[in-house]
Amino acid sequence: MAFSIKRLHSRAEIYSFLKKDRFYAAYAIGDLEPALFEQCEWYASLRSGHLTALCLCFTGLPPDRLFLMGAVEDLAHILGNVTTAARAYISCRAQHLNVLKRFYSLSRIEVMLRMVLEPENFNPVEGRVERLGPGDVTLLQDLYRRYGDVAFAPYQLDRGVFYGVKLDGRLVATAGTHLVSRTYRLGVVGNVFTHPQYRGMGHAAVCTSAVVEELLSLSLDVALNVAQRNEAASKLYRGLGFDTYCTFIEALGVRQGAQ
Repeated sequence: MAFSIKRLHSRAEIYSFLKKDRFYAAYAIGDLEPALFEQCEWYASLRSGHLTALCLCFTGLPPDRLFLMGAVEDLAHILGNVTTAARAYISCRAQHLNVLKRFYSLSRIEVMLRMVLEPENFNPVEGRVERLGPGDVTLLQDLYRRYGDVAFAPYQLDRGVFYGVKLDGRLVATAGTHLVSRTYRLGVVGNVFTHPQYRGMGHAAVCTSAVVEELLSLSLDVALNVAQRNEAASKLYRGLGFDTYCTFIEALGVRQGAQ
């Protein structure tokens, strides 16, 4: 059986593979949007001309992001021969961990839930929120930088959906999106954060509900990530109507020999 590795440049070819597990691959599918695609490198393994595994390296956020999908040993060939990110946040299935450890030293390993929302299950939460725009980027950056460890870049606000709670001109809570893909009908909720002094007041639920409502109004499938151990956040999302689609692994990886 002929085996090869190649870099992919066709969004249609990439999507034909990713859509086989659409919700697990939600982030990668979002990266097919033209504005993000130019920040991606896609590598695939093929057996007799058929894609068997795919590795995405996204360079739009520091550090790089790696996404793995497909046959375990075929991914080993990709990681060993063409993917060279020195430091990256990595998303993969549990079965990919052992092969990943051949090439990367892993830390901050976290079991994650990918949750999805069926529109008919949505339970909105009412409250006073504001739609955030480009003029609020400094407020968002200040909130995230001072009090949280949130991967946020201004382009997410420009191209996404963000809501917040402001008190006396101060942003104290927010929820938004990691990506919005109108081409592939996906919206991924994220960047949910509340100032420590204002937690327990329902702000996160109100902000997240507003984001979800807008995404559903655009006829998008809605998904999000949450750490399996974060029971409070999981409870919030389940209360809005989300259900678990799958588990996967997130980890920080440093390339062997690159320390």
